[in-house]
This record gives sequence, C-alpha cells and structure tokens, in this order.
Amino acid sequence: MKGFVSLLAALVLVCGAAQAAETHHAYYKATVELNISDTARKVKDALETAGFAIIGEYSPEGKPSLKVIVFSSQALQDELAQVKDRGLLAAALKIGLMETGGHTTVSIVNPAYLFRAYLMKEFPGHETPLMKIDDLVKQALQVAVKQDLTPFGGELSPKELAHYHYMFGMEYFDDPVWLKKFHSFDEGVEKIRKSLAERKGGAAPVYEIINQSGKTAVFGIALEDKEKGEPHFLPIIGEDHLAALPYEIILVDKISTMLHGRYRIALHWPQLTMGTFGKIMSTPADIEETMKSLTN
Repeated sequence: MKGFVSLLAALVLVCGAAQAAETHHAYYKATVELNISDTARKVKDALETAGFAIIGEYSPEGKPSLKVIVFSSQALQDELAQVKDRGLLAAALKIGLMETGGHTTVSIVNPAYLFRAYLMKEFPGHETPLMKIDDLVKQALQVAVKQDLTPFGGELSPKELAHYHYMFGMEYFDDPVWLKKFHSFDEGVEKIRKSLAERKGGAAPVYEIINQSGKTAVFGIALEDKEKGEPHFLPIIGEDHLAALPYEIILVDKISTMLHGRYRIALHWPQLTMGTFGKIMSTPADIEETMKSLTN
C-alpha cells in the first residue's frame, strides 16, 4: 500500500510539473547597452535576415524613448488567413523598445501566447507551422540582442488562453465590438484609410495588412489623443508592455470590428490588478469611440 501511495504521489508531481511547463509567458525581454536608434536598426536587420518584413513602426505617446516595431511574413499571413474568425489579427507581431539611461530594453509579445489566444480552438490545426514561426522570431531577436530572452508580464496555460477573459462577466475574443457594416470590402478599406489620413479621433496609421482574396484587412492604429489615448492609459497600466501596441481594427468582408478593450487590454496586461484596471475604466469606451469615428 505504501508503495502505491508513493507511486501516486510521484504521478501527481509529474502531472503538476507537466502542467506548469505548458504555460506560456506573455512577453520576453532583454536589455542592451545601446541607444534606441541603434537597437532598432539591429532588431530590424535581424528580423529581415530571418525572412520577416517590417510593416510599421512608431513612438507611443510621441516619446522618442519609446518605439514599437511591427513585423510579419507572407508565410504567417497565408497560414492565419485560413482562420476565418479574425485570425489575421495575429499576423502582426510587435517588438517594443524602451530607452532608459543609455541602454534599451527590447520586449516582444510571445507569439505562441498570441496565437493560442486569438486562434482559440483552431490553434491545434495550425500549431506546427505557427510554432516554427515562433521559434524563428525568438531566434532572430536573440541574434539582435546577443543574449537569451527573459520571460515577464505573466503567464497562462493553453486552456486559459483558448478561453481567456479577465474575470466573470467580461468579454472574450469572440465578443468583438461591432463598428460598421460597409457596402463592400473595398469601400471599408478606402474609408478607414481616408479617416486615418485625416487623423480622425486623434488616431494615426501605423500598419495595414490587406488580404484582397480573402477580403480581410487589419489596420494598426496609434491612439494619440492626450486625454483618451496612449498618453493617458499607457503610463498607468505599464509602458514596459508597449509591445502590446498599436490597437487594431479588423475588416472581414463588409464588417469592421475591434477587440473589446476589457479583453484586449487584459490579455496583454494579464497581471493587471482590479485597482489599476479601475483607473482606466473609461479607456475601452474611449478606444471604441475613436475606432467608430474612423469607420463612420
């Protein structure tokens, strides 16, 4: 009997360790002794050498000490275009740079974390090619910074990511905010581009991904309004997570939507306390207002 109990205890420990190993960190980072400009050049060179394309970059809050680099690849876009429920949102990968005192911290949203959250139950059908891309991204970043990457920012299990919401009563990935239905896909693309060019609602274009054959488009949008945008909410919830930006509109055929702020912000700041979340209580509605101004 004692032997059976010992065996059972060992199995429990093994299963617990396996479950722990299955968690995915939200971010990885490294710090280099370079200014932000030189660091950005090295990061972009490493990504391009690995086969990725830089599709956008900007400085959140308008601060020269902060930069986000957005990148993708045709292979990634082709894979995610097969996921009809807004899978293309995960095709824009982001790196954040923050310069402090002559050195720069390089951070990235963990691609594996993002893929599992946005693809949900469809992730297993795309796991092999997407995890190859995940490895390629992390290897490229390690080449750029010449060191191993350190996880930070919280972690969730595959099961939690596939059904993520911050707390009871809050939105999931498949509870998007409806923005507008256009007469056609091309009309939607033209309208959003025009609104961004006009900087409506204090918004500015950062990147776009257009899949014409699948009639799907993703627009990465800087929220520049000092009272309601990134200058307001980012310092409160944490600039070290700036690789979560920019926010997106996705157009699928004629319908434009955005991820709900209570889902998207919580997913990218999974350790956010209710107290801190309360300080940006108006932010999800503020972002929705901006995005609607771009589509209407």
